[in-house]
Amino acid sequence: MPKTNANQARPTLTVAALCLGYAVFAVLLNSVGTVILQSVTAFGVDNVAASTLEACKDLTIAIVSFAIAAQVPRLGMKRAMLAGLGFAAAGCVTMALADAFWAARVLFVCVGVGFALMKVAVYGSVGVLAEDTAHHARLLGIIEAAFMAAVVAASWIFAAFIDPLAPASPSWLHVYWWLAGGCGVTALVTLAAPIGDPPRDDAVAERRSTAAMFALLRRATVLVFVAAVFLYVFIEQGIGTWLPTINHTALRLDGQLAVQAASAFAVSIALGRLAAGLIVVRTGWFPLLLCCLIGMAAIIAVVPWLVSAEAPHAAITRWADVPAAALLLPAIGFFMAPIYPTLNSVVLTTVPKARQAGLIGLIVVFSALGGTTGSRLVAVLFAAIPDARVLWCLLAPIAVLILAVLGLRVLAARERG
Repeated sequence: MPKTNANQARPTLTVAALCLGYAVFAVLLNSVGTVILQSVTAFGVDNVAASTLEACKDLTIAIVSFAIAAQVPRLGMKRAMLAGLGFAAAGCVTMALADAFWAARVLFVCVGVGFALMKVAVYGSVGVLAEDTAHHARLLGIIEAAFMAAVVAASWIFAAFIDPLAPASPSWLHVYWWLAGGCGVTALVTLAAPIGDPPRDDAVAERRSTAAMFALLRRATVLVFVAAVFLYVFIEQGIGTWLPTINHTALRLDGQLAVQAASAFAVSIALGRLAAGLIVVRTGWFPLLLCCLIGMAAIIAVVPWLVSAEAPHAAITRWADVPAAALLLPAIGFFMAPIYPTLNSVVLTTVPKARQAGLIGLIVVFSALGGTTGSRLVAVLFAAIPDARVLWCLLAPIAVLILAVLGLRVLAARERG
């Protein structure tokens, strides 16, 4: 009996290490909106300069994922996870010590490198650990749930260190000592966990897989799909990254409340994904996505009107005084939630299993490019339109995304037919 318990504990410890690794990066990756707000407040940079933090994160993830994905099995999953945590910890310590905007850029470059290593290692480890397809899906569900829980917690963790009476105070940087400690604890769990490695491909196969990834772009379905992914992440990051700043600047919430209120966006996404799993079985993917996109457009159209109507004149420091717009805008996450995974599912089922890895590589690259572009463009627009009306600019990419979904429906039907 003791032997059986020990055997059961080993995969449990492995899953714990994978969940903790993902959770640490969920907090760091989703702190970019808070760090942008604090960079403007504490470091005195403008919105356009602050928006470069998104590029430091997303472009690094895209470049490193593309460069090292095929090499991680040679390094080993455990070593890759430990290296990723090491990069993240180094970025946290740099941020805590430097108290300067350049350190924020270094932080997100380190986080980008670390997450690229962690993501490839986690997905590879799940493939080794899973006994069958159902087990694989269940393990990924557990890990993604841990990621979403950490995303929700991120805003509250950072808000706890922001002084609402002195938002420019460097006290908020103390959070990075705790996050560096979290990286250390996760590294210890990872060291103790039995993490196996998948079979290694030879160098020729690696080169062929890279060429096959770009060859997929010749297919009309894939081309429309990556355009849709780009537009979706463009919109998601345009809203998510700048939500704390919009709450603070347009809705007059103090720094702490602005960050806490932004956590509702992650909660809405989590609820939307749970609901979508129940709804899509009954409606099919196309009606679901169309309704979600119309819902997104409606919220973006209404929120600026609400803001102008409520327009508080003094800073808001209590939850009881938070305007309705601050709660309605994050609710857009409920409608956004099903779009990304549903698009992935629709197109992955049209691609042979042997070529799906290449498609996943394209998803990572175009997601990163969309996130960086969306954050940057909203920063430029926010400088020109420094209030909630800047959100109306996102109606254009939503309209194009609707056209892309319509095109994808036709093309996917042809490929299956």
